[in-house]
Amino acid sequence: MTPTKVADSDVTSDLTAEELELAPKNDTFMGKLLADTANPPSIGDLVEGPVIAIDKKGVFIDLKPYGTGIIYGREYINAREIIRKVNVGDNIAAKVVDMSNEDGYVELSLKEAKQALLWSEAEAAIKARTAFDIPVLEANKGGLLLSWQGIHGFLPASQLKADHYPRVADGDKDKILDELKKFVGQKLTVTIINAAPKEGKLIFSEKSPESKDKERIIGNYAVGDDVDGTVTGAVDFGVFIKLEEGLEGLVHISELDWALVEDPRTMYKVGDKVKVKVIEIKDGKISLSIKALKPNPWKEAEKKYKKDDVVTGVVIKFNKHGALASIEEGVAGLVHVSEFGSEAKLREKLELGKIYTFKINLFDAKEQKMALAFVDKK
Repeated sequence: MTPTKVADSDVTSDLTAEELELAPKNDTFMGKLLADTANPPSIGDLVEGPVIAIDKKGVFIDLKPYGTGIIYGREYINAREIIRKVNVGDNIAAKVVDMSNEDGYVELSLKEAKQALLWSEAEAAIKARTAFDIPVLEANKGGLLLSWQGIHGFLPASQLKADHYPRVADGDKDKILDELKKFVGQKLTVTIINAAPKEGKLIFSEKSPESKDKERIIGNYAVGDDVDGTVTGAVDFGVFIKLEEGLEGLVHISELDWALVEDPRTMYKVGDKVKVKVIEIKDGKISLSIKALKPNPWKEAEKKYKKDDVVTGVVIKFNKHGALASIEEGVAGLVHVSEFGSEAKLREKLELGKIYTFKINLFDAKEQKMALAFVDKK
């Protein structure tokens, strides 16, 4: 049989590499795919021909009219698992590694041919958006490590589907790694989105093919829109809202309510129906607000309060800058620690949940900022 050849990038197949290597003698896949060529093969080309002899040293393949090919030495050892299944007369594909060795044979590699065909198979899977169930081998701070047919690949955290994404406040990399490690040993349904043969790497995505339409979906929304959604997750830094299939947005903790929110999980649970306002669309992400749909208490407060007014307020929180005191629902100001000399002395004077008298040193309703000074009446 006349050998056929093709550059690696031209090979596409719905069959596995082993199926190609062990294809029947007549009517083979490569025979259908490739036309016979008058040009002799070159190093790196894939060739195909019938096995004419097998011995303990090698496998001989008829590459008529260009001579005889041989798989021997290290190549023979590397491909021994495949060679055990080969019989004289079988048609197999191999890769040219030397056009003429010391004995005049065309030296071939089954292992390299298998790799070339696998990369072609990967490219075909990308085009077809073929899904694979693959176990997670390892995790690092950027994502997960997987292996497909012996080729190592990477699943970036950004390519995890929404309910698997590590939702960690402030992007703490150590906490992200802890969350990703939970997937080690689990099977994930993924697609190949990029293949880099020279680097020997694949890039996977767990997002459904429909996620490629995310930009089109986001195009249906505009800043200022009021929309209905469903809570899909509540975490310490906010609440995730599903707007429609394939699109999820975040309501940051600061956008949940005008009043102080300590833990979003006490306010919302998965499955809750909520109305939200779109406040930003950027880099393929949509930011939402719930408090924007409620009356702004600062607008009313602006009519009632001004600098130097003496007011009463309840201490609702301590932080490194001092104490936060609320003079009415949704309107709070900072009592700075410097006024007391130290955090310990501040806490001696002010107790959480108790009402005290303060003087307003700054009131900016537009920026929603207020600075208070403690009025010690003792």
